Amino acid sequence: MNIRVRFAPSPTGYFHVGGARTALYNWLLARHHGGTFVLRIEDTDQTRYQPEAFDDLLTSLRWLGLEWDEGPEVGGDYGPYFQSQRLALYQEYARQLVDEGHAYYCYCSPERLAQMRQAQRAPGMPSGYDRHCRDLTAQQQEAYEAQGIVPVVRFKTPLEGVTTYVDVIRGQSAVDNRTLDDLVLFKSDGFPTYHLANVVDDHLMDITHIMRGDEWLPSVPRHVLLYQAFGWEPPVFAHLPVILSPTGKGKMSKRKTVGAGGQEYNVLVRDFRQKGYLPEAMINFLALVGWGYDDKTEQFSREELIHYFTLDGVNKSAAAFSYDKLDWLNGVYIRALEADDLAARLLPVLRGAGFDPDPETVQGLVPLVRERLKRLTDVVDMTDFFFAGEVTYDPALLAGKKMTLAESTAALEKAITALALLPDFEENTLEAALRALVDELGLKAGQLFGVIRVAVTGKTVSPPLFGTLHVLGRERSLARMRQALQTGKRALADK
Repeated sequence: MNIRVRFAPSPTGYFHVGGARTALYNWLLARHHGGTFVLRIEDTDQTRYQPEAFDDLLTSLRWLGLEWDEGPEVGGDYGPYFQSQRLALYQEYARQLVDEGHAYYCYCSPERLAQMRQAQRAPGMPSGYDRHCRDLTAQQQEAYEAQGIVPVVRFKTPLEGVTTYVDVIRGQSAVDNRTLDDLVLFKSDGFPTYHLANVVDDHLMDITHIMRGDEWLPSVPRHVLLYQAFGWEPPVFAHLPVILSPTGKGKMSKRKTVGAGGQEYNVLVRDFRQKGYLPEAMINFLALVGWGYDDKTEQFSREELIHYFTLDGVNKSAAAFSYDKLDWLNGVYIRALEADDLAARLLPVLRGAGFDPDPETVQGLVPLVRERLKRLTDVVDMTDFFFAGEVTYDPALLAGKKMTLAESTAALEKAITALALLPDFEENTLEAALRALVDELGLKAGQLFGVIRVAVTGKTVSPPLFGTLHVLGRERSLARMRQALQTGKRALADK
C-alpha cells in the first residue's frame, strides 16, 4: 500500500501544540512507510478563517521540520488543497447523494429548528433533527422553493441496523443507527460541513490513514455511512489520545493552560519558539506525548523516530503535557549542539533582546553558558552584563562573604593591580594569578572571586568567573573593577 496521510487544520487561531502532535504523528507514519504527507486547509468556515493563522501554521510546521509533500505552496496532483477552492466538488457529490436517495433537501428555518430543540430539552428528550423534511413530496418541495427558501442537504441516516468500524488504536466499535440523526452535509450558504468535505476529500486524495484527535470519534459512524452511501472503501481510522494539562486534570486549553500553582503555560507553537525551545527537542517531546517505543527510552533523533514510529505504539489513554520534562529535554539538546551551531542560534535571541553582539563574542559565551541553559532565551539574563556599557548594583553586594566592605575594596584593589600586570588574559593565566592572590590575602577563593564577580557583572551569580573575564577582555574587566572600587570607597565615605 502507498501510505497517504493528511493533516487538515482549520486556521481559525494560532497553531496549537495539540495540532502539532497530530501533524507529527501523520508525518512520522508517512516517512516510516515512505509514503506521502498531505497538508490540506479546511477553510470552509470563512467567518472564522484568519489569514495570519494560516501564515503561522506554515511557519510553525516548517520550524518543526514537518515539510509536507503536497499542499499549499508545494502543489500536487490532488489539488486544490484549500477546501474553499473545492466547493463545486462538494456540491456535485451532495447532489449525487440526493439523486441516489441517500440524502434529502431540508427547508426548515432556523426558528423552527430552535423551537424543536427547545421542545426536546423540556422533557429531557435526546436532541437532534426530527426528520421533518425527510419524506417531503415533490409538490411540498416545490412549495418551499417557491417561497425562495434555499435548503440544506441532510444525510438520510438508516433508521435500522448497526454501523461498525475499527479504530486501530481503540479496536472495534458498533453504533445503533437509531441514535444518529440526519446530519447536515451541505449548507444553504453554498459551503459543505466538515463531514461531507472530509469524506469527499479523503477519498479523492487517496488518503489511506486518517489520524486525528479523539474528539472526532463520534463522527466516525456517520462518516462510515457516508462512505457506504458513495460505495467507497473507508480509510484506516486512528484517533489519538487527548493531551491533558500539566496537572493531568482536564484537557489542555487551546489558548492557555494553568499548572497546579496557578502558573500559566505556553500552548502555541510560536510561543515555544519565542521562548527558546529547539525544534529538535519539541519533536522528541511531542512524539512521547501519547506514543512510546518502550518504557525507558526518552531521547530520539528525528531519524530514530521515523524508524521506530508505528501506530502500535500509540496509547489509548490521555497523556499530560509535562513542561518540566520538556525543559529538561530541551537542555539536553542544547548541550548536544556543536559550539558553532549553538552560537548561531543564540545570536538572534540576543539581538531580539535589544543587544548588538558580534558573532565572535557569542562564540566566546558558548562554553560559559552551555551547561546552564534550559532554553535559548536563558542566555539573556545570564549574559546581559557583557553587552552593557557599565553595570550598576547596590554597593552592599561588593562585600564578600564574611567580609566587611572595607576588606572587600582592599582585596579588589589588590586584584586590579595583579590583573593589570598579567602577560595575557587567558583563562588559565587569570586563574593562576587570582588563586595566588587568594593565598596572599589569606582569603577563601569564594570570597575574592565573589567580590570580583559583582564588580564586573553586577550579579552575585554569573557564568564561570575566569571565562567571563576572558570574554570581557582586559580593558573592560579592569575598567569595571576600577569603577566598582570607586563605588565601594564612596559607600565607605558616606557611612
